[in-house]
Amino acid sequence: MRDYDAIVIGGGHAGIEASLALSREGFDTLLITQSLDAIGRMSCNPSIGGLAKGNLVREIDALGGEMGRLADKAMIQMRILNRRRGPAVQAPRAQEDKFTYSRLAKETLESEKHLFLFMDTVVDLITDDSKRCVVGVVTERGWKISAKAVVLTTGTFMDGKIFIGEYDARCGRLGESAAIGLGDSLRRLGFHTGRMKTGTPARVRKSSLDLDEMEIQYGDDPMRSLSFETDYVDRPSLPCYVTYTNDETHKIIKDNISRSPLYGGKIVGKGPRYCPSIEDKVVRFPDRERHQIFVEPEGIGTEEMYLNGLSSSLPEEVQHAFIHSIPGLRHAEVMRPAYAVEYDYLDPLDLYPSLESKILSSLFIAGQTNGTSGYEEAAAQGLIAGMNAAERLKGNKPFILSRTESYIGVLIDDLVTKGTKEPYRMFTSRAEYRLSLRHDTADQRLTRKSYELGLATKERMERLEKKSEDIRRVKEILQHTRIGQKSAYDTLKEPEQDIMALGIEALGSFPEEILNEAELDIRYSGYIDRQERELEKARKAENMEIPADFDYDSVDGISSESREKLKAVRPVSIGQAGRISGVRVSDIAVLAVAVRSNGHGQ
Repeated sequence: MRDYDAIVIGGGHAGIEASLALSREGFDTLLITQSLDAIGRMSCNPSIGGLAKGNLVREIDALGGEMGRLADKAMIQMRILNRRRGPAVQAPRAQEDKFTYSRLAKETLESEKHLFLFMDTVVDLITDDSKRCVVGVVTERGWKISAKAVVLTTGTFMDGKIFIGEYDARCGRLGESAAIGLGDSLRRLGFHTGRMKTGTPARVRKSSLDLDEMEIQYGDDPMRSLSFETDYVDRPSLPCYVTYTNDETHKIIKDNISRSPLYGGKIVGKGPRYCPSIEDKVVRFPDRERHQIFVEPEGIGTEEMYLNGLSSSLPEEVQHAFIHSIPGLRHAEVMRPAYAVEYDYLDPLDLYPSLESKILSSLFIAGQTNGTSGYEEAAAQGLIAGMNAAERLKGNKPFILSRTESYIGVLIDDLVTKGTKEPYRMFTSRAEYRLSLRHDTADQRLTRKSYELGLATKERMERLEKKSEDIRRVKEILQHTRIGQKSAYDTLKEPEQDIMALGIEALGSFPEEILNEAELDIRYSGYIDRQERELEKARKAENMEIPADFDYDSVDGISSESREKLKAVRPVSIGQAGRISGVRVSDIAVLAVAVRSNGHGQ
């Protein structure tokens, strides 16, 4: 087999973005996956976006990634969440036809000029010990393939094991074999690994449900796009449904809790705190009379419905019993059981903010392999890993997004600075500057950066420039239009005012999204200006770089605990150093002086 510039291991959401980023920048890239039919598979909830996650999707799209465009083409329902709350915590969430999404993802990869697909399982890395770098991979069928950079995105498959009551099997997903061998190889190379757990609910047949016993939940009309490149999504929207557990449901679960591998000791990996199984909910919240269940379609061409909120690892007969205790599901035909999956992950503290390994250079790691949960978190990391693998191949400095300018920056900074012991999920509360990180402004914040690297296209930049000019013109019209004693611009700063209700004829030619974005900019301009002043202070700390070979032992006045943590993380800036858990503020001040005295920083 030929040599490649780069190899991407894994065809999930991280692998898709990484391989497209590399190939679109002109590097011959080989994507190796265990199943070509499972590329872009939505193993769990068939949705894209959500609170904070929708911001990640918009940022992926703004940087030239693919997730938003795929989501728009496979969308069957769309809602803007938190409409009644402030813009900083609003986000788009789209229900997807998961089969269409996966098919389109594979077609997109196959059509890319510099991208090659190969079905096999990677079991080892080839390294150059003298340079301490990766130079290729070994596959299960014996292929040795060389590359100058490797991106590892194994998802839940590295030594994966699924659990359904007393049954367990070495799988990454139900019916799909785990990737065996690579975890042992990484441990031999010095990587720090752990076990994590996630899960998925049962799927039931729509025609067997009593839908009239559930609340119906319609999506927004019209459906708004997730990609900045999509003008609108023009297709029928499918409804979702809501029902609730009850005392009978909870009793069935409690009576059989000893048969859950979560509580019987078979599963040792830490599960997601914010997306617990139904048995976790019943045990942890005994006073709750009911738990909400969303019944969502898996796609247009299937009868399967997803029971969002009912993930479980209990035996199948117990699952059937508690499902049938729920209104609307009493006659449900279970088509696939719920199950838990446990898998190996790598400690993200062993990564630089570029997602390159500190242990083995030219190796980039992304997705659930780093201890995250969710398609969106995986895709965001995959894109950044692919972009930075490309920058390394060019001989350039890494591309780093700060937490002051993007949710992606928050995600990666949290991982490489604080690490994680449970599946990491993005929330708006994790972003200190979330008012400046609205989902609708992602293109204005990030597209130019990506364009300068060669990933975002000229067409994207032209579209952004037109949008920016339209917003500027809207604001200018508002400044020159009087509403009583004030300009329309100042009138919009009042909370009860609405740009559409002002009745300004000159605004009639602008799209609704342009008007909405201009209105939000104006309404929150005072808060944004105040936050911008805070951002400037944060940027100064981020710009004070710490050399990779900085000798922390030579700095007097730093506590032993802080010194050990600084040496373990090896932060790239004073800003990152200040976010390491347990490092004292006084020690950061001492460190900043030492960095400056050594001729570094600003």
